[in-house]
Amino acid sequence: MLRFLPLKLGRLYRCLKLLFVVGLFVILLMNTHNLFASFQKNELTDRRFINLNKCPACFGTSWCRKFMNGQISFETWGRLRFLDVFNVKNVFFAQYGEPREGTRRIVLKRLGSNQELTDIDQKICKRATGRPRCDLIQAMYKTEFARLNGDVRLLTPDVVEGWSDLVHCPSQRLLDRIVRRYAETKDSGSFLLKNLKDTERMQLLMTLAFNPEPLVLQSFPSDEGWPFAKYLGACGRMVAVNYVGEELWSFFNAPWEKRVDLAKQLMDIAEQLTNNDFDFALYLLDVSFDNFAVGPRDGKVIVVDAENVVVADKRLIKQNKPENYDVWYESKFEECDKEACLSFSKDMLCSRVTVDHNYYAICQNLLSRYATWRGSSGGLLHDPPPHIAKDGQLEALLDECANPKKRYGRFQAAKELHEYLTQLSGTAR
Repeated sequence: MLRFLPLKLGRLYRCLKLLFVVGLFVILLMNTHNLFASFQKNELTDRRFINLNKCPACFGTSWCRKFMNGQISFETWGRLRFLDVFNVKNVFFAQYGEPREGTRRIVLKRLGSNQELTDIDQKICKRATGRPRCDLIQAMYKTEFARLNGDVRLLTPDVVEGWSDLVHCPSQRLLDRIVRRYAETKDSGSFLLKNLKDTERMQLLMTLAFNPEPLVLQSFPSDEGWPFAKYLGACGRMVAVNYVGEELWSFFNAPWEKRVDLAKQLMDIAEQLTNNDFDFALYLLDVSFDNFAVGPRDGKVIVVDAENVVVADKRLIKQNKPENYDVWYESKFEECDKEACLSFSKDMLCSRVTVDHNYYAICQNLLSRYATWRGSSGGLLHDPPPHIAKDGQLEALLDECANPKKRYGRFQAAKELHEYLTQLSGTAR
């Protein structure tokens, strides 16, 4: 009786697959008119679709001319609106064309799910009127986003502290950097808030409060060597960034040599964001295989989701000397039954000079046996070649990096792991 079970399951799978295909075909037939209309219409020129009509309760307008001129269009399947139900994160692939440069692939983000964007509207209304619904544009002029008028010279920490992860513990040096590098104004380069137009100032502050990812990309740009996707521009609530490549998850079962190279780059990113010449420590709070991508030509690993990044100013910490500021801080390992778990204290990240959080996040959620994603476990360095597995050094370093047994063990393990991966990369070549 049991020997027939796989056969029955196979038939059931084929039947379900057939039903899915038939169901999809029926949906396509029912939407035939809309289907043809979708391919003929470029919705990215529609002010309401990109929420340009909600400005200044939006993320910017620097790329509006490109949107309105039809230089940006969804790739094939992105034009089918009934598929948006599967696109919870509101991330779209598109083509951007320039007469002299030709066409290239970009990524469009609404910076939130539909519900999160609705929540933004309601929060703005509540801040202005106390009610969840209102005239959004009028409400913006009654919020704290508008109260910082042209007479205010600087954006100061006491005003925005705690608004989002980016400014959980802001320094004046960080805020000056954010304003000076704000890309949604024609007169960028000045850290004086009064040099921004009223609408630009409101857009900057709204972005800082609700989803600071564009400001992270602008303040720590890829052109200067930071490991983030390149920010291109915005129109309404649609932000454009450079397409990097396939997500890191696509390389989970890549050849061993490729995975070793990617793992080394991930440790490079952890080190760069923790220790750099600028004395800004950027701590990644959301680390998963979907939040990194790999360049198709250079094979470079890039962070493609930078919404949840705490920036600590080490110079300010050394200056203010909070309690135990010079004591090394170790992130505590905690096993959980969810994917991409991390344990951290934002306040601790903001008050210590030496922190191992980024090493912990990369090792636990991406590299070690504790890493789980989409039903798979074992991390990016799973199933090493027999001679490496037998040696045991790699497994020991990964375990100590993710779940250290010694005091300050993760700091040393991260250093030795990077050296070991560098050695393996050189051997592979």
